[in-house]
Amino acid sequence: MSNFFRSNGFKRFIILVGIAIALYLMRSMINLILLTFIITYLMNQLATKTTAGVRKYVPMNEKAVTVTLYLLLVAGIVAVIYKYLPVVTQQITQLFDLISSFNLDPDDNEIARYLAPTFEKIELGKYLEQGVDITLKNITNIGKIILHIFISLILSLFILLEKKRITEFTAKFKESKIGPLYDELKYFSRIFIRSFGKVIEAQFIIAAVNCVLSVIALSIMGFPHLIALGIMLFILGLVPVAGVIISLIPLSIIAYSIGGLMYIVYILVIVMVLHAIEAYFLNPKLMSAKTDLPIFYTFIVILFSEHFLGVWGLIIGIPLFMFLLDILGVTSSEDELQKATTVHENKQIE
Repeated sequence: MSNFFRSNGFKRFIILVGIAIALYLMRSMINLILLTFIITYLMNQLATKTTAGVRKYVPMNEKAVTVTLYLLLVAGIVAVIYKYLPVVTQQITQLFDLISSFNLDPDDNEIARYLAPTFEKIELGKYLEQGVDITLKNITNIGKIILHIFISLILSLFILLEKKRITEFTAKFKESKIGPLYDELKYFSRIFIRSFGKVIEAQFIIAAVNCVLSVIALSIMGFPHLIALGIMLFILGLVPVAGVIISLIPLSIIAYSIGGLMYIVYILVIVMVLHAIEAYFLNPKLMSAKTDLPIFYTFIVILFSEHFLGVWGLIIGIPLFMFLLDILGVTSSEDELQKATTVHENKQIE
């Protein structure tokens, strides 16, 4: 028992529990913490890659590139709020009206004749009205959300501009009286950035690519309210697997309203093509180091994370689970095969 309590595994478990308790006590600031981390990580990746690309042609300081990217980001946010927020609000309202007024005409075909009574029992309009009420209540906090975003932007900018000094100052704790704690926190931070950060980055890129391709396909099909649909698809795209299934419901309703059952078939084909692009191209490129989760595990993680973390759980549930798997040393078969191959090659060299 004495060896167990002195083991590194037990110490790391206690520290991990302590971190979880600290985050729970700071739960009122969790939006600011998560936004700051996500923005800092994504902007750091973007600034690093942009600087590397620019330096091929012009010598450029990374701090100058970082400040430029932040200025462009802030200008874009302000322009969207000033110019497109009224348009987006109007389109979202019209989109809700279009979906709530949806009804199947039994005279269209045999399938509609059987489905019409079911949709009448569901009372879709009633549920959408409840959804609109909830959305309107959340809109009252729009000022607080915008404030959190701008505070996160400022904090992340300072972190990136002084990341070298921050790293050097933080390293001084290694020789202090809390040196052992510093080593463990550094260990967790390295794994957290490698697993959680990578998965979050991949989710944002995949959601953006799927959103752009979907909007292009929907515009060709003549769908209305493309800006509102694009925002909806991007947000749902951040939710692995479940987001695609959820997005099928409003897309299918709009497709039937403007083109009948044939348009629903088109939507299903588009979703299948996008899913194939994500599964066979984007995921291997962006998330090659992750453990491939079965769909069952994905849904279980999303359900539990949404229950305990709310809306944030839908987005960060899978990255958090990947972080825990990384700590536990759970690897995919590809990782194990690669390790085995490396060991075999080393033995041959010896």
